[in-house]
Amino acid sequence: MVTTSLRSSADSLARWERAGVRVAFLGIGLMGSRMSARLLQAGHSLSVWNRTRSATDPLAAQGAQVLTDLSQPLDAAVIGLCLADDTAVQQVASQIIPQLQAGQIVVDFSSITAETTRDLSQRTQARGAYWVDAPVSGGVIGAEQGTLVIFAGGDAMAIAQLTDFFAPLSQRVTHMGNSGAGQVTKICNQLIVAANSTLIAEAVALAQRAGVDASQLAPALAGGFADSKPLQILAPRMASQTFEPVQWKVQTLNKDLNNALNLAQSLGLSIPVAQQAQQRLQQQVDTGQATADLSSIIKLYLN
Repeated sequence: MVTTSLRSSADSLARWERAGVRVAFLGIGLMGSRMSARLLQAGHSLSVWNRTRSATDPLAAQGAQVLTDLSQPLDAAVIGLCLADDTAVQQVASQIIPQLQAGQIVVDFSSITAETTRDLSQRTQARGAYWVDAPVSGGVIGAEQGTLVIFAGGDAMAIAQLTDFFAPLSQRVTHMGNSGAGQVTKICNQLIVAANSTLIAEAVALAQRAGVDASQLAPALAGGFADSKPLQILAPRMASQTFEPVQWKVQTLNKDLNNALNLAQSLGLSIPVAQQAQQRLQQQVDTGQATADLSSIIKLYLN
């Protein structure tokens, strides 16, 4: 039954491709707003939704249609999601999945658990549609410039159909495997980012305490083994204590690390470095800095 349904979905996808790509994008936050803008600029027909409707105003001014009722079928070949966490994705999915038509593809850019992803994928497949987990790395700058890297999990045929959709958003899409594989890959990415970010804060604090101009760390280390995008972005902001505009929220990385720790525990794997990084992020959350920029963790070393 599933095979027949997916074959019908392929026919529907081909018809949609010939008619042009219509996209619905749900979740207009730091990343979603910028990704949606790029889709508009690329000429896609775009409908947008956000829990706080005012966030959609700039996109509406650029020509996007604003959605107000997710309980109605969405007139889109591709439905993109970029939401905060498992709960937010499940809430939106509970509204859109019952209305899905054969061949529609839901592309979830959110960073959530593989377990939730697999459940939603099964429910979507039962409608003859596809759920592709496609978490990203590259931050706000990558979303603005269309240079994100995407870790995709799900049906290979559905992912292949998304070339024109992904093109304005990313420099590379890697199909990591079946449903949930993209989310596991993002967790691995976040382990490295979190450990790196906390060490950058320690390096900046150490340089300052030792009387070295910490603003010179990023250019001095550029091109060496310690260099990274987080170093080049975070170290100057930490050194100057410039925490606006927000590019990475502390609570987002903290959430992702909790997902990583839970996954590791379920697999019987100890990841102590990630655990220490999460403890640092949780400290920052506990001081009321959950929505602050990730660079603000330098404050933990300034007292």
